[in-house]
Amino acid sequence: SVKPDKAYRRYAAGIDRALSLFDTALEGWADYISFLGRLLKALQLHPPGVSDVPHKALVAQRLSQCLNPPLGPGVHQKALEVYGYIFSLIGRNGLGRDLPHYLPGLSPVLAFGSLSVKHPLLALFDTFIVALDPTALHPALKAIILALLPGLEEESSEEFERTLEILSGLKNAIGGGTNDEQEARDVLGHQFFWQCMFLAAITSPSRRLGALAYLQRHLPRLAPARTSSKKTNGKTGGCESRSSCQIEAVTSPEPGLLIRCFAAGLGDDQLLVQRGFLDLLVTNLPLDSDVLQQRVAPEDLIKLATAAASVVSRRDMSLNRRLWTWFLGPEASGSDQNTGQTSVENTTGHDQTRKRQTKYFRRYGLQPLVQGILKMFTTDTSTSTEQARPFRICLALMDRWEIGGLVVPEVFLPAMKSVWHYEKSASTAQEFEEVLRSAKVFFDGVESGLIWDEISTKLLQATDMNVSDSEPFAQSLHLAFFIVRNFNIQEEEMLLEHIPLLVLSLLLKVQSFAPHIENPAQPDNLSLANRLLALVGELLELVPSRAFNALDPRNAGLWDYNKSDFGGESKRFLDDMREYYKTHGGHPLPAESKIDSNTIANLLILTALQMVMREMSDVSSGKSLEARIAILDMLLRKVPAASRLDVTAMLPNIHEASENLAAAIGDYVQLKGVISLLSLLDTLHLAVLSTPWLTDHRMRLILPNLITALWPHLSPASPNSNVEAVRCVWKIHQLSIDKKLAESCISSLMVQTVPNEERDVLNIEGARRFAILWSHSNLNPTTQARRLSLVPGTPKIGSATSSTEGERLLSRPLSLLLDTLNEPKSELYVFTAGWLQSSANVQIILDFLQKHIEDVLCLRDAQTGASKSVKAEDVVCDLAECLYYMQSLLNLILCTPRDIWPLLFNQVIGKERNDEPSNPRSLPPVHNEESSSKSAVMSVQICLTRVCLKASGGDFGTRHKASPGVSQLQQTATTLLQEILIRSKSISDIHNELESGIIDTLAWSVRKPDPPLQVSGIGLTSVWLTRRVREKSLIVDGNHRRILSGDHGSRTSGSTERLDQETPSETQAIPPPALYDILLEGLGATGSHPVLHHWIRFLDFCLPLYSTSIYQILLPLVGRFAKSVEALFTDIQASFEHQDTRSITPLEPVNTVIEILNGLDQTLARAHDRLVEEQLIESNTKTPEPTQGFFGNMVSGVFPSDASMPRSTTANNRLTVILCFKDAIRLCLRLWSWDADNSRRDPTMSSSFSHVSSRLKNRARRILEHLFAAESLECLETLIGSWLLMGGPSKHSIPAPTVLNLLHVLDGSRPRNTIPAIFNALYSRTNPSALDPDRKSTLTTEMSDNDLARFLVEYTRSVEDDAMDEIWNDCMTFLKDVLANPLPHRQILPRLLEFTAMLGFKVDNTGFGENRRRRRELSDLFLRQLTATFTVKPLGFSLENPPSRSQQLANGTSRESHEGSAADEITVILASLFRTLSKILVDSDRITTASTIISAQVVIPTLRWKSFPQNVTSTFLDLLLSLSRIAEATKVWRKDVGEAFNDSRFFCRYTGELATTGWLPLLRQWVISDKGRMTEVLARIPSPTSAGIVFGVGASSARLEADRRTQLNLRRVATLLLAAAADSFIESVGTIQEKLSDLLTATAASSPSAATRAEVYMVLRALVLQTSPIHLASIWPLITTELQDAISSLYPGRDRDRYNMLCIVHACKLLDLLVVTASDDFQLRQWLFITDSIDAVYRAQGLEPHALVDDLAEELDADAGMSQDATISTPSTSQTGRRKPLLSAKVLQDIPKDQLLDRAVRPFLRQLSINAFEGTYSMTPFDRQAAFNDLLFDIFDDKNLV
Repeated sequence: SVKPDKAYRRYAAGIDRALSLFDTALEGWADYISFLGRLLKALQLHPPGVSDVPHKALVAQRLSQCLNPPLGPGVHQKALEVYGYIFSLIGRNGLGRDLPHYLPGLSPVLAFGSLSVKHPLLALFDTFIVALDPTALHPALKAIILALLPGLEEESSEEFERTLEILSGLKNAIGGGTNDEQEARDVLGHQFFWQCMFLAAITSPSRRLGALAYLQRHLPRLAPARTSSKKTNGKTGGCESRSSCQIEAVTSPEPGLLIRCFAAGLGDDQLLVQRGFLDLLVTNLPLDSDVLQQRVAPEDLIKLATAAASVVSRRDMSLNRRLWTWFLGPEASGSDQNTGQTSVENTTGHDQTRKRQTKYFRRYGLQPLVQGILKMFTTDTSTSTEQARPFRICLALMDRWEIGGLVVPEVFLPAMKSVWHYEKSASTAQEFEEVLRSAKVFFDGVESGLIWDEISTKLLQATDMNVSDSEPFAQSLHLAFFIVRNFNIQEEEMLLEHIPLLVLSLLLKVQSFAPHIENPAQPDNLSLANRLLALVGELLELVPSRAFNALDPRNAGLWDYNKSDFGGESKRFLDDMREYYKTHGGHPLPAESKIDSNTIANLLILTALQMVMREMSDVSSGKSLEARIAILDMLLRKVPAASRLDVTAMLPNIHEASENLAAAIGDYVQLKGVISLLSLLDTLHLAVLSTPWLTDHRMRLILPNLITALWPHLSPASPNSNVEAVRCVWKIHQLSIDKKLAESCISSLMVQTVPNEERDVLNIEGARRFAILWSHSNLNPTTQARRLSLVPGTPKIGSATSSTEGERLLSRPLSLLLDTLNEPKSELYVFTAGWLQSSANVQIILDFLQKHIEDVLCLRDAQTGASKSVKAEDVVCDLAECLYYMQSLLNLILCTPRDIWPLLFNQVIGKERNDEPSNPRSLPPVHNEESSSKSAVMSVQICLTRVCLKASGGDFGTRHKASPGVSQLQQTATTLLQEILIRSKSISDIHNELESGIIDTLAWSVRKPDPPLQVSGIGLTSVWLTRRVREKSLIVDGNHRRILSGDHGSRTSGSTERLDQETPSETQAIPPPALYDILLEGLGATGSHPVLHHWIRFLDFCLPLYSTSIYQILLPLVGRFAKSVEALFTDIQASFEHQDTRSITPLEPVNTVIEILNGLDQTLARAHDRLVEEQLIESNTKTPEPTQGFFGNMVSGVFPSDASMPRSTTANNRLTVILCFKDAIRLCLRLWSWDADNSRRDPTMSSSFSHVSSRLKNRARRILEHLFAAESLECLETLIGSWLLMGGPSKHSIPAPTVLNLLHVLDGSRPRNTIPAIFNALYSRTNPSALDPDRKSTLTTEMSDNDLARFLVEYTRSVEDDAMDEIWNDCMTFLKDVLANPLPHRQILPRLLEFTAMLGFKVDNTGFGENRRRRRELSDLFLRQLTATFTVKPLGFSLENPPSRSQQLANGTSRESHEGSAADEITVILASLFRTLSKILVDSDRITTASTIISAQVVIPTLRWKSFPQNVTSTFLDLLLSLSRIAEATKVWRKDVGEAFNDSRFFCRYTGELATTGWLPLLRQWVISDKGRMTEVLARIPSPTSAGIVFGVGASSARLEADRRTQLNLRRVATLLLAAAADSFIESVGTIQEKLSDLLTATAASSPSAATRAEVYMVLRALVLQTSPIHLASIWPLITTELQDAISSLYPGRDRDRYNMLCIVHACKLLDLLVVTASDDFQLRQWLFITDSIDAVYRAQGLEPHALVDDLAEELDADAGMSQDATISTPSTSQTGRRKPLLSAKVLQDIPKDQLLDRAVRPFLRQLSINAFEGTYSMTPFDRQAAFNDLLFDIFDDKNLV
């Protein structure tokens, strides 16, 4: 210690004066040299005996600043001179004590110093530093090594040797000796030196070249001794002892850092460094060394092998050559040399060398390298480049077969699995494509045999696993599919050899372990087996036919799949295949191989046959059988000599399967089995062209069995399988040699035996199924035979549908059906009549009958005159045949609609039609009846009427319900009564009795239920109602009404055919009350469905009777229709989704739905017609008023009426009709959108689904078209309401695209009709008085005007661009009218802006937009709209605080729920528009005007509102960002952003997404537009001062205000640094440093005070993150000194006036960031703060910590008396696998300020050193984004502002 005497004080004052010169402006080198000279003179004036330097910390800082790189060599030399004098002054002990002050300034000089500077610098190190005591060198050793390594970068430099000597001296100094014995004893010092050297090479890439130079000269050889020369005992022992000591020094305390040093060097960016470390590996650390094989952990060896293999990605031969030498041993380098000799001995020797190299690599390097590559494949990476890297490495390794041949088999499948998994995890398709390209190149480089050996082994092993664990099998299958579909497997060798082998092996496995794979108890296993067969099918498709050309059919007999030794042959083949891949490595088959194409072909066919035949025993296997048959079909097409296939031997199995199918229940699986069997027969038919097996007697049993099995699937109750079943029937007809076989089978299935009678009759179900067969058979005389597919993916199965084939198959069943017309009272008659009316192929039936009539012998002979030779018996037979066909034709004519009459008269037999008796069922006009017979008729009529009423009544039916024939009796009675009513003129005598009886008859027919009786009852009731009207003298007019639907005209039959002629008038009295209830019951009853079309016709007949009360019955009637359709449609959907048709109760659900829709259509048409008439009558009675224009005048609707007018009766009626319209529209919309989701449907039934859905959709579309034609506005509003419900909670919510697509499909909703309707809907809600009454909406759909405007925009977006021409005038008129009176439309003006912009986009995409006048008109309208939007509805009232995200979640709302607010909505719209503003506004002046309006009306009010910045949203910042990218708006937005940024409230709200994606990009644009922003902010930062505020009343408040202003400006500086790109403010670094230096001198009493230090540290953190280290060289002394002072203030007893706890926390954050980033310059000073050597983990016993942080941590722990086990809970590694700072905002946010020291700072200080070392050891990269986000959070955290 030095006493502060007078001389010492004078000495200290001189140094202080010299230091004060540095605070003056030092402009040039001369000033710095002058300063250093004055300082040196002051030091030389030290008192005698004084070896201390006053103010040494400040002296060291100034000297360090004088060594700034931009200063010249003269300044550097002078500074080194001062250093040298100080070192000589303070001596060895003083330098050891003060080394932390002086070494940081000297450390970086050698990296940038000139030659004149390096020599004195090295002299200082050699003279003073190396001579220090080892205890002084120990903590700074890594920094000293880093400081000296730049001197070793160039071997030819003058300082190289001297630097090498200094490092050697440093090693000896730290070790404590120079001779060998002492070195062996003191190996610990050398260990520490080597560990520091390795750490320096790991952490400092810029100094790695120097480290490499030292290692090349001094790293001991770690290779085993390979010498056999004679050794002397003494020297050998000494060398071995010295070598072992050196190895121990390098690898102790553990060799992990040695391995990481090499790994870092091998991964360096410089080629020279990589080459040098590879040389070191070869010479000093060979693969077989004991260090690598015994002492190094397996994980470290894997890391080293992976790093070494990664150098191949450079594609440099010099690197690869060294790598091969290291992997293959020292002989590899010699083997690469070409000796030029070609002798046999040389070749043999070369082979022996290769074998030794392979053995060497297999023993020492194979497993580490494989494990390393596998780890690369399984590690999740953030970039596609890293994911593709292992593929490139493997491809390069294959250049040496000794390495690649061993590595690739181990990594091939994991490599494929890696790219397969990456397909699911890749963020974009482009990233996956990049990885897939690398994988494909690797795949193409692998040998074919290896590829298929690995795939086959994987699959075969998977099939051998336990059935309970099917996951590996499924994964293997997925992987195999991925490889087959994404990689090139089209090589010749693959196609001809390997793929057939794999296919055969998989088929054999399926056969051998079929119960194992296809366990019925495990449905998943069944699907896995099917997928395995699908894989076989895909592979087999690739195999060409030439792969089996070697097969000789002459040398083999028939293929017998029942061979007894087939199992043994299969096992032998699998063994031979394994031996082939094991022995020959998958190379082409040798001549002597046991495997040849003949064997493969035979086994393939036999295996496929066995699979198919085994599945025949269980045809319910469905897809499994289909897949097997498809495989057999492919094999038979590819393998020659198909005639060897013995089909006859297969027929018993097929026959048995067909019998099982015929006996099974008609379900979905049964149809699958039939399709599969037919596919097999078709396959065999195409493969084996000979026909003997087709004529086999078993085929005559098989085909009928198949038709029997198909028969249930022709039922109308199973619409999900009709089409497929019909196709199968036609295929059976094609396969049959006897063309009458299928016909007879169908006929027998249609009939049933009558009990107690020896005859068969047609049953109703058979008739219905034949109707299905007929309707799907595509019978047309001009249609050619064509082939149709049964199911996707199965062999083609055709359906010949020519007239000849149709006659062969359908003639007899058709005749059976026509015979039923002879029994008009039967159910079959009703069905046949209805079928004929709806059939589209009536002409085919007519042609069929006509042909047979013309072929009758008697008629033909009569024309030709050859009847003389005809026998009498033949004539009788011909007459009977003629009568039969004539009667059938007559029945057909009577039952077909009137449209058939012109067609019939065009035929030849039409002339005979006139001679036929009139139809007894026709309705002759009543007025043609003779009045003279009235009395006689009446007397008989009353008697017969009463008898018929009694027989047809419900009482009679109830009493005799069990008696047979009662139904026919009642039908006869009803028909007789009907005829009486038709032909009678007056029935007034029994009117009441007749009315009750008829109603009772109709009600009984519904309750029973009895469909035929219902038809008769409907006809009777219709005739009676007609008579009732006529007797009351009402007007009969059947042609007054307008029918919306035209479908009912084709459904008239029987007595109801006359209803069109005698429809009652709408002015008659109300019918009986019970009739309406019966109508509802009949329309809704399930038993009425077979005759529902009669009920619909009856309803249409009765509706005019309810003309006065139609609105009361309309809602229940429509509701009944909707309920019925919903129930039936749900059942139809379920049948296609679950293959369960039993839930469908009607016989024909699809036809039933269509009939109900017809009734709904007619009912709505009647009601609307009545409404139109009432409105017409009402309008004629009113006084005419002046009409207005389409859009009204300017002031209409502004002043609403005070008194609301009561709604009229007509208005109420209209509301009722509209509500029914809306229900119908929703129902039709659900039918239309049925096929939106096909995920749960079976693709096999796609044809039936398409047929059913198209019928329902077409009928729904026609109803919608009719409704749109009647009420377009109301219908459109209903569709818009459904569009608004998209994605809602409703089960049947309609997707928005479906609604828009429907609008484009409907004929009445073209854009020219829809756009004006939307305008009317808008006006109805905004300004209804501007519309005519007939244009107003009833407002029954709940939606706002904003919803309508939103739909208007979306609809316009979906309209084709070419439609602009037809809607342009309407749109312009509407927009101009809105602008003329914008106040009523104020809520939708923002949406109308979007609509106008959409028009601009559409116009810009078409030639229509080339009209400059129209473009200019649109631009003017847009600007006027923009002005009106903010004039009518200013934005200020809606700029209150938007709810935060947490508040939204707490209230159960989301961001979208607040979209309706004006501020948010308009900013969203404007932000989207301004991205493409040039398409709307054609010139720059208009763009500037629009930008000015946005700035004045949106930007400025938002930024100046009192709630700023809480009212700022992401949409607003998007708008600002879009505005900043418009060149014409540059002057507008810059001023606004600048004012917001300089607002004191700017940092009062932090949202990570808002700051990162909103403010920072905007500030980046702001800084780019003007580079002087940083200078302006820096100019506002004052220097601390203490004058004038020490005393006075306002001193404290003034200081606080200055602190706050300074804090805000510092945060602005940090924000600009983060917002701009890296190194954007390099020119401002000096100014920033100057400002920060001034602020760091602040005290607690200055203004600004020391409270601003936290913000200073934020700026420093921003500089570290955003500025390259090379530009921060001058600031490191400042950072080092400040961090030391701030952290040292935590020592107990220190004064903390300048450093509060918040400042200390931010200082720790700065230190944390510097440690994590680990820049080269900071590493030279890192030892001052943390233990940066191996002492952090392996601290020597008794060694006291020298680093500031470690010493302080122990001091604080000791002072607090607490344990050292507490740690910070947050890990230092982020989820991305990167290092991030320990002290993050997440750690600190929940800690109170008074507990920061104990809960945050102390644990941080305790963990920092160990975490830094672990981060270096793990070699994990730095997570810059985490540090960036953490700093951003601190900047926007306003809680720490003064």
